[in-house]
Amino acid sequence: MLSPVVLALDFGGSKIAAAVADAATGVRLGDATIPTVAADGAQANLTAGIEAGQRLVDRAAPGRRLAAVGACTFGIPTEDGVQLAPAVPGWGDLRLGHELRRAFAGAEVRLATDVKAAAQAEAEWGALAGCDPGIYLNLGTGLAAAIVVGGTVLTGRHGAAGEIGYNLRQLPDVGRPLTDRIPLEDAVSGIALRRDAVTLAPATRRTPAGPGPADSADLLPAPGTGAAAVFAAAATEPRAADRIRAFGTELAFHLVNLAIAIDPVRIAVGGGMVRSWEQLHGRLRAALDAAVPFPPELVVAAFPHDAPLLGALALATAAARAAASEEATA
Repeated sequence: MLSPVVLALDFGGSKIAAAVADAATGVRLGDATIPTVAADGAQANLTAGIEAGQRLVDRAAPGRRLAAVGACTFGIPTEDGVQLAPAVPGWGDLRLGHELRRAFAGAEVRLATDVKAAAQAEAEWGALAGCDPGIYLNLGTGLAAAIVVGGTVLTGRHGAAGEIGYNLRQLPDVGRPLTDRIPLEDAVSGIALRRDAVTLAPATRRTPAGPGPADSADLLPAPGTGAAAVFAAAATEPRAADRIRAFGTELAFHLVNLAIAIDPVRIAVGGGMVRSWEQLHGRLRAALDAAVPFPPELVVAAFPHDAPLLGALALATAAARAAASEEATA
């Protein structure tokens, strides 16, 4: 008899990733990735992610029972909605747990915040193993951190521990509601750099003559609309270089304060922007060394791009094993 399998789903701001593994051994059997299209809205993206997961199970594990699904997402997932999830319109209104249980009937379902799932994966198998305490910093579409104490990720009363994207940025922000100020994530995140990419990326001429020197009125952004385009442009474009410097300085300011509060052994950094780590590391390292009483180690995460998916896989595997144990003792 074939052993059951588990499915992991990572609903991210730029992509939805899925993986299938053997429930008993944890051996990964297959994976898939599709883009998140924020303009399509929440239900369309959720449906696309579910269907991608179903196709993956059918392809990678034909005829095998799906024992559990572990799902992580930006925001804080609950049975009745996803809090603090502005990246996709309507995502906060989704009954994520209910929708997944309906789509994968008979399977155990477990939910987690993506950054906390990533931190747990790093604490169990990666760069934060044995670090007490440790900090996982996610530099992706959004901005968030997770604190690991005794091998366990600190969730907080409402599951919002480490949501530094909501940090105040300046003294006049004190006492002002979120609607009346610009939170940190709106300035220091992949979303922020993507917004800036159109005006900061290297430019080409509008005319049919092709690329070449042109007046500013004739400039169009070159291909590439994400954070990577701004980091790449910083090598030759003064405005892009200024933006990256400001980005790194403000990130360093908040990371230093977090490190002073936690006194971590190590800070592990993951997310899409670690592809530009050489442009970030020096500023962050210098800021930590200058201001933190006991400067922590600063490293790229062991799983910089798929730690949330690994965390979701761990959730699903634990749920499947717990269910099997209950059945065995019943």
